[in-house]
Amino acid sequence: MDGRGDTNAPKDVSTTETDDTVDQRLGETVRLLRQRAGLSIQDVANKTGLSTGMISQLERARAMPSIRTLRLLSIALDVPISYFFESSDSGDVQRYIVRKNARRLLRLTASGVVKEALTPEGKGQLELYELTLNPGASSGTDFLQHTGEKAGYILSGSLRLWLDNQAHMLEAGDSFRFPSIVPHMFDNPTQQTARVIWVTTLRQTDSPAG
Repeated sequence: MDGRGDTNAPKDVSTTETDDTVDQRLGETVRLLRQRAGLSIQDVANKTGLSTGMISQLERARAMPSIRTLRLLSIALDVPISYFFESSDSGDVQRYIVRKNARRLLRLTASGVVKEALTPEGKGQLELYELTLNPGASSGTDFLQHTGEKAGYILSGSLRLWLDNQAHMLEAGDSFRFPSIVPHMFDNPTQQTARVIWVTTLRQTDSPAG
């Protein structure tokens, strides 16, 4: 799901950037964060398990990352995944509060996922999002694992959560929590859009595994 073959972006979330602009901004963000950390592309590849070619393509806006890829990059570059989000232009940015009209967005067109940050900007040990998953949307084609915990609540639609190769079909009103070291991924195999509240804890010293 890291390629650009699937352009089935969610249709029920308003967008503020074109797909090309999103790709360009994400690529520039990855490159600047890598350079700020004093890392080469090979260094990042070693830390994430991604190929140097994939990282180079991302930086040059030749590929669109999956959620899994961005999570690996955020860990390797020691930043919250929210660093890759679009900045809010509402002007209502507060230190501890996020107003509805000030949410920052991350639109992954290739994966069919939109993430809205519900926590303020800056590093922390808790990340809270609202995910919108188009029909067929997914976190990527590979399992992810790292230290910390994840939890969530299904607001509407259906989410298929894969934990250690076992699929769990969750419906509106269902919730979950699991150690992030458990290999995990998710998708929406239905023909209806799904909305999920997603919580992630991640210590700043964590490193990707598997």
